[in-house]
Amino acid sequence: MCYAPRVSTTVAPVQARKTRHALLVRVTHWLTVIAFSLLLFTGGEIILTHPRFYWGETGNVTMKPLFKIPIPSSRDTVPTGYKTVLPDENGWGRALHFEAAWLLVFTALVYGAWGLATGHFRRHLLPERGDWSPRAFWRDLWRSPREKSGSATYNVAQRVAYLGVIFVLFPMVIWTGLALSPTFNAAFPWFVDVLGGRQSARTLHFFITIALTLFVVVHVTMVARSGFRNRMRGMITGRGVESSDEEQP
Repeated sequence: MCYAPRVSTTVAPVQARKTRHALLVRVTHWLTVIAFSLLLFTGGEIILTHPRFYWGETGNVTMKPLFKIPIPSSRDTVPTGYKTVLPDENGWGRALHFEAAWLLVFTALVYGAWGLATGHFRRHLLPERGDWSPRAFWRDLWRSPREKSGSATYNVAQRVAYLGVIFVLFPMVIWTGLALSPTFNAAFPWFVDVLGGRQSARTLHFFITIALTLFVVVHVTMVARSGFRNRMRGMITGRGVESSDEEQP
């Protein structure tokens, strides 16, 4: 007797490579990572020279601060309550902070102009009409990241977060940073006045930096949870592996 050969009915997942990010998105993403990392590190060095924050135009050791960070200073003239004086790295810290800031400004301008010209923001970041409802927002906010790990699109919570960073936090951190420059202060006094003064700009700059840092922490955590290797591959090479449950032909 002859028997037909056994045919496997197992459905194998299909893996297809799909373009996830355009070249300019990838380049500006990593330039932003470099610039923000340098700004965060050197900004910390700058804060050590005077870990006290004020509101208004002026602020010095004879004035009561709005708040202070409970850490030693790198200058013995600043009252912190600690006997320890940290090494003063303010000189090179300010110089590198300035250079990294201009790298961030240049990258933001290029990405912003490209995103508007190509419709990138409208197609990939602007929530769709049906996603503006509170129910849709909360549904996507609590959805497991792995549920959309194979998708090149963002859910509504991600889109709102990215738009807030791109069009609110980044412009504000650049604005408040420029307001601390004596050159900008002299050439464009209104640039500082609308913020309440240079010390107000410094305080706002600090809180906006904290908000951006928290965003980065959440962003990296979500990338790790939704498939770190695939996400990193997509942001480096532009292509990611997308799985489906369709039967292979």
